[in-house]
Amino acid sequence: MRTLVLLALVGLGAQLVDGSLGMAYGVTSTTLLLAIGTNPAAASATVHLAEIGTTLASGASHWRFGNVDWKVVLRIGIPGAVGAFAGATFLSWLSTEIAKPLMAILLLALGTYVLIRFTFRGLRTDRLGQPLRKRFLTPLGLVAGFMDATGGGGWGPVGTPAILASGRMEPRKVIGSIDTSEFFVAVAASLGFLVGLGSAGIDAGWVIALLVGGLIAAPIAAWLVRLVPPRVLGSAVGGVIVLTNSRTLMNADLLAVSPTLRVVVYAVISLGWAAAVVHSFREHRKQVAEEAEPARREAAGSTAA
Repeated sequence: MRTLVLLALVGLGAQLVDGSLGMAYGVTSTTLLLAIGTNPAAASATVHLAEIGTTLASGASHWRFGNVDWKVVLRIGIPGAVGAFAGATFLSWLSTEIAKPLMAILLLALGTYVLIRFTFRGLRTDRLGQPLRKRFLTPLGLVAGFMDATGGGGWGPVGTPAILASGRMEPRKVIGSIDTSEFFVAVAASLGFLVGLGSAGIDAGWVIALLVGGLIAAPIAAWLVRLVPPRVLGSAVGGVIVLTNSRTLMNADLLAVSPTLRVVVYAVISLGWAAAVVHSFREHRKQVAEEAEPARREAAGSTAA
């Protein structure tokens, strides 16, 4: 019972982050399942089964708040489903000894990317309104879908920053469209795992717990996307993913890491993570102040006149 409550809370927290940032539900949830000893393929399958419900609820919530571009959803979601099915069947064939460190490496890479991306670069908005083309969205969907299934997460960490980096869509519409298109990815990945694994290792109770937490958080996250600074949240989530998957890798049988070295690594990562969050918060405040400066000068000029 304790495990189910914990999973529900993880599902709630992960969906709050995912719905407001456009990433990290799968990465966060899979990371926890791996940390408690779940088979990598079963962990990814469990998360993707839960995501069928959470992505549907999240997509509906984002649509109600006007955060969805349906052309982008279809252009990236369909190739994403193809990539996810291929990734799920590939992971199902790997042995646990190979799959667990491989997944941890993928998650660590994604977490590092998220941390660096949002800490040092923030969001690009200088090309808003320009169309996103199929030749960009189709390969992006295929790669992100494959990464999502094999890494237990990756649709958001790959897709969201790539589209944000283009500067052609409002951040809230990028997040809403990625979250909505993830429904196709979740369905395809789940089918791939069911074909490759059957129901072996998949705990229905865990799926339901993650789903319940995600369903509660979905409408809240769609509303919060207008309020929460994505830059700060991205740095915070990236740090969690890096720290947790570093632990998984150092605990792997393939690596003989001494307890002293583990403590040093954890300390370095924690300090870097804290510094990243502080830096992101300061940069966010600086950006807000710069955006408000013209209005403040205009108001001061009106008062002087």
